[in-house]
Amino acid sequence: MASGTDVRSAIERFGGRVPERDDLPRYVAPLPTWLEDFGLRMAWAVVAINLAGTAFGFWYYRFQFAAEPVVLWPFVPDSPLATLFIALSLATWKLGRDNELLNALAFFGCIKLGAWTPYVLVAFDGGFSYLHPAMYNFLFWSHLAMVVQAFLIHRYSDFRVRAIVLALGWYAVDLVLDYFVPLVGEPHHTAIPVADSALVWGGASALGIAAAGAVMLTLCATVLALVTRIEKLRART
Repeated sequence: MASGTDVRSAIERFGGRVPERDDLPRYVAPLPTWLEDFGLRMAWAVVAINLAGTAFGFWYYRFQFAAEPVVLWPFVPDSPLATLFIALSLATWKLGRDNELLNALAFFGCIKLGAWTPYVLVAFDGGFSYLHPAMYNFLFWSHLAMVVQAFLIHRYSDFRVRAIVLALGWYAVDLVLDYFVPLVGEPHHTAIPVADSALVWGGASALGIAAAGAVMLTLCATVLALVTRIEKLRART
């Protein structure tokens, strides 16, 4: 039977070298080093899983695509785009074509959408009774795994301010169209199992609760990205 050291050595040979870890505080790099190393060495497997998730996500959104104007389709599949961004971010890094904008889009997407879906599943728990328990758990845990993936990116990205600003711009536009100024038709957020105007949680509307989570998580991603940039510069001085 192979020992743990043998398994680790095999993974290292398969995945190759990974970038050195900067001495970052836990609040911007919460994963243990061994988990970061494992995720990066298995990057191609992670890319394949995310591409499969992207394909599933586009299928999952098929009814919402049908209900939305074609011009707004880029803003419809929120989570599938986030998994596509992280797949492309990891793939370009592995191919030696690292792209800071892709890295920033992946970081924002995995933080915002990875946490927003579990938040909504809990906030509107009763409304999701139509989901099979297996599907409910798949959506909950697979989206939390997106958040975990976000914290691999600091190992190969510099978190450049220009890329952070552009990624924030994309997700800010997405927020506006989803919740505040839809431009065409109704708000374009991911469907929730209650009417937008329904009053829940002490009189707050369902739309307001969903929007509050999306706004706070976008702010969280922005702060984390900027602080990661600062801490990486500090660690290298």
